[in-house]
Amino acid sequence: MAKLNLTRKIINLGPLILLYYISISEIDTHFENYFEILSFNIQLIIIYFWVSKRPEALGSGHIFFAGMINDVVVGFPLGLSSLSYLIVSLVATYVKNMTVNTRITTDWFTFFIAIFFSNLILFILLSKFSEITVSVT
Repeated sequence: MAKLNLTRKIINLGPLILLYYISISEIDTHFENYFEILSFNIQLIIIYFWVSKRPEALGSGHIFFAGMINDVVVGFPLGLSSLSYLIVSLVATYVKNMTVNTRITTDWFTFFIAIFFSNLILFILLSKFSEITVSVT
């Protein structure tokens, strides 16, 4: 019975372990080689999905800390990815609390809204408070 509880706890920690692993590794840069036009952030997908479906799996503190780790790995000023991740988490929590029946269309639509505002804030803060140049080609 204790082995079953330990296995269940490890499975419940799966999304958190995956979020930290992806934040530590630079797995997003590897996908840019395959998809030249489309660039996506796997952390945002994980955060939106798990916060909207099972919010107890990822806490705001873990989301913030994973963003800080990602900032250190990528080389962004500290806090930019954390703010971006927390915006996605806020939109997912808002949608979860305000909708009675969620459908896949509402989830996708609100996910794109969350990504838009998250990336908008990230690019504005990068351009205003950092020496990192953002080029659109």
